[in-house]
Amino acid sequence: MSIILALAPHPDDLEIGCGGTLAEHAKRGDEVHIYIATAGECGGDGTTRKQEQEAAATILGVQKVHWGTFIDTRLPEARMDLMQNIEETIASVQPDTVYINHLNDTHQDHREMAQVAHSATRYIPNVLAYETPSTLSFEPTVFMDTSETLALKIQALEAHASQVERTHVRLNIVEIALATSHFRGVQGKMSCAEAFMPIRIRL
Repeated sequence: MSIILALAPHPDDLEIGCGGTLAEHAKRGDEVHIYIATAGECGGDGTTRKQEQEAAATILGVQKVHWGTFIDTRLPEARMDLMQNIEETIASVQPDTVYINHLNDTHQDHREMAQVAHSATRYIPNVLAYETPSTLSFEPTVFMDTSETLALKIQALEAHASQVERTHVRLNIVEIALATSHFRGVQGKMSCAEAFMPIRIRL
């Protein structure tokens, strides 16, 4: 059994980026934890979004949701406190593998989280970066087959009911996830997949 920790700045980032992968880990018997830095209150009611995240985590088989207490859109102002909070979470969970969001991103919270996570995970043997719809210059070389967990990923995204249509494009979050899953699947030579850029892999 491996211990998995996935880090994200906001509720629903993990479901869109690596929800199928987290469900696959849980299916394999791994212990899965997630850390969410903010309640995403700039994208809706914070209490509602936390409840949606907890529901989504249950669908994916996550053992525990670890919450930060930081303010949505203002992570750059809290760098040192964010670093300490993530390091404390890592010390508590003792993960073998950590998933973090990709560094190059249009959202300032995503960029800050990725920068801090790169430092906080410097002693973790396996660290991989996932993508979100705001990610830029993502060139993955590692793929997880999510054909057996895609339905759980979609259910988890639908649990974020307040966010499904808040994409600022003509596709909702489920449609975006399905399109990305099939595109990455083609890249990885399978029907559907989630893709990652490795920061560190221990063989």
